[in-house]
Amino acid sequence: MIPACLSDDWTLWPEREELSAEFTRLLTAAQEGGATIAECLLIARRLRRGDELSWHREWKKLARVNRQRAEAAFAEGHRASAQRNWLRAINYYSAAAMPLDPADDRRWVAVLAMQECARSYLAARDPAGEVVTLPWADGHSLQGYFVPAPSAKGPTPTVICIGEPGHRKEEFLFKLAPHARERGLSLLAIDLFGEQRDDYLDELLRRRDLESSIASVMDYLGTRSDVDFDRVAIVADGWGSSFVARAVLQEPRLAAAVCDGGLWDLHERAFLASRFAMSDVSIVPVPHSPLMASSLDCPVLITIGDEGWLKPERARQIVRQSRPGSQGVMLKVFSSEETGAAQAHADNPTLANEYIFDWLESRLGLAGRSI
Repeated sequence: MIPACLSDDWTLWPEREELSAEFTRLLTAAQEGGATIAECLLIARRLRRGDELSWHREWKKLARVNRQRAEAAFAEGHRASAQRNWLRAINYYSAAAMPLDPADDRRWVAVLAMQECARSYLAARDPAGEVVTLPWADGHSLQGYFVPAPSAKGPTPTVICIGEPGHRKEEFLFKLAPHARERGLSLLAIDLFGEQRDDYLDELLRRRDLESSIASVMDYLGTRSDVDFDRVAIVADGWGSSFVARAVLQEPRLAAAVCDGGLWDLHERAFLASRFAMSDVSIVPVPHSPLMASSLDCPVLITIGDEGWLKPERARQIVRQSRPGSQGVMLKVFSSEETGAAQAHADNPTLANEYIFDWLESRLGLAGRSI
């Protein structure tokens, strides 16, 4: 969905809203080092209306240019420039894969190139990051990137970053890792794919135990001597990660959580309850939030924008009704005037992430000790 505040100026292909939304995401990623505005505008001029494969070709070309620039910079000892170019290459390869069918081999080639750039970026960092594999269930493994805090002496507070099913972890390296680094946090970027292709998504969505993945992540972090296990938080990136809210309910080892808090689940249940009540009073599903209607073992932050799918007043009403008098759930609404107001804060993710990581910094006892 194109943010209302940007729709007039940044709509690239009015007839292809998903590509226009992706272009908006690429532009806003420039704030975090995931793109440059000049390169995005260059590609926009090269795209051919009606030829969606031109999208794949042009972003792939740009990704390759940035990757080659990174490799050349690294060979000459310019690690900072190499890291910046690898981050942009990651994002551009992701954009190149976006419009292709999951079964299309060209999509998988772009994903593999993106992952290779991520590994190169992690190896060039100081301290270096790691590619980690975590056992999950039914023989399936999760894969993640562990990015240690800079200048760490002993175990460090750690934040888990995970998106909704179908979201790949590489984006977190430029979108969220800098916020963690600046606050002395280690970061574990994770996704549900493991090493599977994108066409694994259908099978993934049929799983009814997605929330058990978080327990597996916590089990893994508990084995690391460089993680302060009493100060582990989670950030669910994107509104669709309701499975994280369910996981938080079941996971007492988390110290703080940023997720939708079960808002959308409860909203949908309330809607269905009203519809059933109108047609058959004998069938009324009970509105129930998997998180807020139950006792919490950690504080929860919910952030929404006033141009998102769920209207702010409705969100406030759900929070009041589900957790009366509770201080454990905090709702932050970003207004159109301050930006960050679009669904998933797509118009200004930087502003939302600053707020989120400041909140985590306070909850994990790090305030005043940022790097």
